[in-house]
Amino acid sequence: MTRTWQISDVTDAAVARVAAARLATAFGVPPVERARLTASLGAQLRLCLTKGGTWRLALETGTVSRPAPQAAERVLHAVVTPSPEAAAAGQPPWRVTVPCPEADDVGAIADAGAVADDPVELAQALLGADEDTALVLERLTEQEGLVDFHREELQQTNQGVVALHAELDAAGRAQREAFAAERKARTEAEHARRRLTFLADASAVLTASLDHHEIVRRLPELLVPEYATGVDIWLFDQDGDRPGPAHAAAAVVAARTGRPQYAAAHPGGLPGVDDQPPSALAPDRPLLCIPLPTRQAPLGVVTLSPPGDRWDPDDAVMLVELTRRASIAIDHAQRYQHNRDIAETLQRALLTELPAPPGLALAARYLPATHGLNIGGDWYDAFRQPDGGVIAVVGDVTGHGLRAAVMMSQLRTALRAYAVDGGSPGQLLTRLHTFLHHLQPDLFATAVIARFHPDDPTVTWAAAGHPPPVLRTPDGGVRTLDAKPGAMLGIPMRQEIADHTVPMAPGSTLALYTDGLVERRARGIDPGIARLADALASFGPAELDTDLEGSADGILRPMLSDSERDDDVCLLLCHLRGTG
Repeated sequence: MTRTWQISDVTDAAVARVAAARLATAFGVPPVERARLTASLGAQLRLCLTKGGTWRLALETGTVSRPAPQAAERVLHAVVTPSPEAAAAGQPPWRVTVPCPEADDVGAIADAGAVADDPVELAQALLGADEDTALVLERLTEQEGLVDFHREELQQTNQGVVALHAELDAAGRAQREAFAAERKARTEAEHARRRLTFLADASAVLTASLDHHEIVRRLPELLVPEYATGVDIWLFDQDGDRPGPAHAAAAVVAARTGRPQYAAAHPGGLPGVDDQPPSALAPDRPLLCIPLPTRQAPLGVVTLSPPGDRWDPDDAVMLVELTRRASIAIDHAQRYQHNRDIAETLQRALLTELPAPPGLALAARYLPATHGLNIGGDWYDAFRQPDGGVIAVVGDVTGHGLRAAVMMSQLRTALRAYAVDGGSPGQLLTRLHTFLHHLQPDLFATAVIARFHPDDPTVTWAAAGHPPPVLRTPDGGVRTLDAKPGAMLGIPMRQEIADHTVPMAPGSTLALYTDGLVERRARGIDPGIARLADALASFGPAELDTDLEGSADGILRPMLSDSERDDDVCLLLCHLRGTG
């Protein structure tokens, strides 16, 4: 269906616009599209009037095809054809298309052309707003309030979302800070545990030795490279001399004040040993000088260079504590060595020089146990009797320490006193047994005594709880004199200790010894006695005659091949010189 209008003046334009609006309503064009149609058509008609001439408006219905399976859409076309003058000037037709999906209102279509000729109404229709426009504006006004409501709601929602994000961000930041703090605490706890473990292990290593030189050697090995790149240790002389230059260097200040010092605070430099600079330190790093404290005065100073550019404060505290423990270990080791030297001197003072009787060579060796003080109850002695005989004795008082040494000295003195009146080895041991039992009932001893006489080619011996003598004959044969000995000296019983006599030709050697030479925890005493016999048999015929002292050392070397000795060792060799 098509409707047309010729437009040459304002009345024609108004009639055409009113008719077009009514037809759009009759054809079922939606209000919004209808308003768009009438508004744009009114604007175009006003433009046409300003240009002049006669214009043609056509309204026609049609369809627009859609892709399957959609049905074709019905539309309404509005076309304004220009006047011949406008067309000649290149003015193109004006066109607008709107949908009209609703059914046609036939009655309204028929009445669409009946437009009143009231000029006011026509002018208002052309220049003012029609009902559709008012309806659209009314709906837009309604929607504007709804839009404002939703805008406000959206704004509040956005503010809530922003606030929620801020809270989540703050919570996340707090959680990250908590995690970081926990990691830091765990790391610090692990470092503290590692320091305590190191401190305990290092302390065990340092206190395991009683040699202060060994402690000084081990301390740098423990610290480098984890806790220091270099370590120097200065120990003051025993008489109190303190090495180092006279200027107030860090190590000197540490030694004088007893407090740790940083070398950077003392530009005077560092003391060296014999005026030589420390080789292990890194002077370009912040050196730390820690005194080795004792109750009286520092033993020395430890100077360290850090593993990195600076010292960790907790590491520095741990190093000060380790140095304190090292100082205690060094002090104990020095005191132990001092007491050990005194004890060894005392022990050797109690052991007399051996006589040199005609025809009899004597050689003795005494070695203290490697553990504990160098003082114990082992002893040897040899002396002449008034009748020209020679008494040789080796004894062992149970236990160690000063009490055993004092008892050993008393037994030695008592034996010499008893021997002045004569008496055989068995008789002398019997008297010593009675003496010890009444003097010190809680102490016991073992002993073996041999008596030589220049006019008698025999040896008389007796033993009380002691390992048996070993005799080497001139032909190199070796035998153990294992006749039944008496009981230990001092036990609460009466006993008469028997004598034993065996031939001893010139060139023979008798070995008296304590159990420290032959007894080992893992092997017992019998294998040790067998080893002693083998060692004694290994010498050539002339060695014992010419060098008895060297022979004594030759026996000890294989017998004491291990450096650790649990007990004192005493050996006395008695050699009858040959007649040749």
